[in-house]
Amino acid sequence: MMLVLASASPRRRELLQLLTTEFECIASDIDETPIIGERPEDYVIRIAIDKARACRAAGRLILAADTTVTIDGAILGKPSDKDDARTMLQRLSGREHWVHSAVAVRMGDTIRHRLVSTQVTFEPLTEQLIERYLATSEPWDKAGAYAVQGFAGCFVSRLEGSYSGVVGLPLLETRVLLESFGVETNWPER
Repeated sequence: MMLVLASASPRRRELLQLLTTEFECIASDIDETPIIGERPEDYVIRIAIDKARACRAAGRLILAADTTVTIDGAILGKPSDKDDARTMLQRLSGREHWVHSAVAVRMGDTIRHRLVSTQVTFEPLTEQLIERYLATSEPWDKAGAYAVQGFAGCFVSRLEGSYSGVVGLPLLETRVLLESFGVETNWPER
């Protein structure tokens, strides 16, 4: 059974390669607008499931994921521009926030999903540090305007939960879901 990763994200591709190299990527294009009043956890689950459903790969196992950053109950999506990214980073500065990642696996009409929530704390960020970060390519196309696996890892004073979930594909939950569909995941030889 061929696995399809319903994503164009290089980060998700790299993480999935730790579990299996037998997959191809076919990005799903869906409306990712939150529904008014939707809880962030419900939002990421819905989006992951919608991505899995939207991916057209008949007879193949589809894996999709979504990640969002939340603070004070508000979803911080991908920044629309530099000012939006700056506002997000200022809001996260010196504060705890949550990163929710959902992964969904679909075979035909059967869909299983898992959610992981990770608490992340940023050190206080100076305006100079924020501007230096905004001058990199990292904040763009990232929920909350940051990539923990890059320069923004230097902002994190504490992380409780799944590091890979913050990056964009929670490995434990992904492995469990794939194995529930009979996929043998890679493990180094002894």
